[in-house]
Amino acid sequence: MAGLNRFVDVLRLFDERKPDWTIQEMATATEVPASTVYRTVRELVGQGFLDPSIEAHYRLGAAIIEFDRRLRISDPLIREGDPMLAEVLDAVQVPCVAVLARLYRDQVICVADRRTESSAVETSYERGRPMPLLRGATSKTILAQLPKVRLGKVVKAAGQDRALKDDMLSELALIRRQGYAITRSEVDAGLVGIAVPVSCPEAAINASMSLIVRAADVSESTERRLLMMLSPVADMLSRKLRDCLPAALG
Repeated sequence: MAGLNRFVDVLRLFDERKPDWTIQEMATATEVPASTVYRTVRELVGQGFLDPSIEAHYRLGAAIIEFDRRLRISDPLIREGDPMLAEVLDAVQVPCVAVLARLYRDQVICVADRRTESSAVETSYERGRPMPLLRGATSKTILAQLPKVRLGKVVKAAGQDRALKDDMLSELALIRRQGYAITRSEVDAGLVGIAVPVSCPEAAINASMSLIVRAADVSESTERRLLMMLSPVADMLSRKLRDCLPAALG
């Protein structure tokens, strides 16, 4: 580990499966000498990104919360888009989860989500959780916006063989032309994803707005109604993102 990677690799060890780690456990997991991990942890504790826990263990610190707030108030996609998800839920009249997601490294990540009250929709999508790149309407709608050269590299990097790569590129080209994606049980069994693009290339934002519903709750006509309701909201968000650009970029 070198530089920033050394700190990030340690922080990424912490999750719901194992929220507490010792120095030696971190060293074993990252294949780095314990002395190096100790210095890294000492610095992370000093800046509040890790906190001491019980019996020589460490857990994530409150600095994560501080930077989460900074992101929520400074990222225009979240700041403008999250309230719009609430407006969508008021109109859908179907149990669902509304998701705003964007490209994140070699995955797609949900940056905001809203759920109908007493929602019975159990989806893997939740804020802050990286999701598969090549499965589901939410991800495919984002990928379909990418320039052709970059898209080819992304799909190739995902390890697809030639036939699967060609099929995926053809599907993404169709999504780009029609301006939406609807998928069934690609991420979670029994769920339907309906997604439309949110795009502001000037600010390097390629995102999607999605509704995730149970297949048992919708028909094709219901899916079309939800799509027609979702599209203008996503278009409005795209316009708001352009309006947020500094004068020099707008």
